Amino acid sequence: MSAINLTEAAAYEVKDMLKRNEMEDGYLKLKVNGGGCTGLTYGMSAEEAPGENDEVSEFYGLKVLVDKDDIPVLNGMTIDFKQSLMGGGFQIDNPNAIASCGCGSSFRTAKVAGTPEDC
Repeated sequence: MSAINLTEAAAYEVKDMLKRNEMEDGYLKLKVNGGGCTGLTYGMSAEEAPGENDEVSEFYGLKVLVDKDDIPVLNGMTIDFKQSLMGGGFQIDNPNAIASCGCGSSFRTAKVAGTPEDC
């Protein structure tokens, strides 16, 4: 069982992005970085292959990597993609986040606070 979940809309949006960047066989890498107003930020990148410490999951044909060290912070997280008249964007629902900043790009959990930056 995967630590995270991607909706069908999110998986297809990432697959389209990978295709546009000529990385049809690529992976989506999800990470937790330090920083932001609240202490932690989410990171997403395209990778050509799994790293040594990556857990690999698949959602609707999209291969997703999560560093095993980040699993406790991301466990149970769902990523969705919403389209609206104003554009589209990824939405993250992380049940472990106990606080987030006003802009919604940083968070902290009960066990991992990270290193907040001045905003």
